[in-house]
Amino acid sequence: MKSTLSISSLSRQVLLRETRDYLMIALGMILYGIGWTVFLLPNDITTGGVPGIASIVFWATGFGAIPVSVSYFVINVVLLLAALKILGFKFSIKTIFAVFTLTFFLSLIQELTAGMHLLQDQPFMACVLGASFCGSGIGIAFSSNGSTGGTDIIAAIINKYRDITLGRVMMICDMIIITSSYFVLKDWEKVVYGFVTLYVCSFVLDQIVNSARQSVQFFIISKKYQEIGKEINALHRGVTVIDATGLYTGQEQKMMFVLAKKRQSTTIFRIINDIDPTAFVSQSAVIGVYGEGFDHFKLKKSK
Repeated sequence: MKSTLSISSLSRQVLLRETRDYLMIALGMILYGIGWTVFLLPNDITTGGVPGIASIVFWATGFGAIPVSVSYFVINVVLLLAALKILGFKFSIKTIFAVFTLTFFLSLIQELTAGMHLLQDQPFMACVLGASFCGSGIGIAFSSNGSTGGTDIIAAIINKYRDITLGRVMMICDMIIITSSYFVLKDWEKVVYGFVTLYVCSFVLDQIVNSARQSVQFFIISKKYQEIGKEINALHRGVTVIDATGLYTGQEQKMMFVLAKKRQSTTIFRIINDIDPTAFVSQSAVIGVYGEGFDHFKLKKSK
């Protein structure tokens, strides 16, 4: 009976986590769609990846003959078919959801903003704002184990067969795409704005992904360690109790070791302060935490 309840509870947690991931991916695609179609596309500023290719097709065919949503969807379908065959279904499922979601919102946002041309005389501001929206959208999607498709699929496929990092492949693809926009726009200034967009987008992406995964560790010494530990356990964080001895006093005491997400640190401090304001607490940032509830090991398995 107990095992049945634990399995049911685990299944519920998995369902909630997956639902949250899909909702966050959808939010990320909305932000990306706003940045791309509201700020970048009307100001003839390209970006990397499949959106960059779709933008070039959009401009080359008379600014609207082929909507960006159509070319973006078609190119990603081809890449996803390759990913399904080479990389497997697990890699592709959330990417498929992201592609369909972004395709839908691209059409919707373009309809709602038809005739709107923000920052027409301020291309640099349009570049920064558009890149910030796009970087935020991709960062939210990545933090929820999602992907926007495009060049990261190409990078993953190449990385499977060649010892080239994902970042390097994506950078090369993006640089080629942005540079090729010159043959359509005939304006090197727009190409420069494209590279600025790529840099700002990458910077915002890193900030969001790293902040979402940043972890902290606590060492807590308190006589009320059991009460504090139970409250921290309620946050779905484990507590390890270590037998310790004070060298100066010679007294034996209990010390708690806790690993948590950075966003949970304020809540943990409140728990400690409410139960034992005299507790001794040490908090420090950690470079990486791997295991259940945190990141997975990022090592290639030897063949």
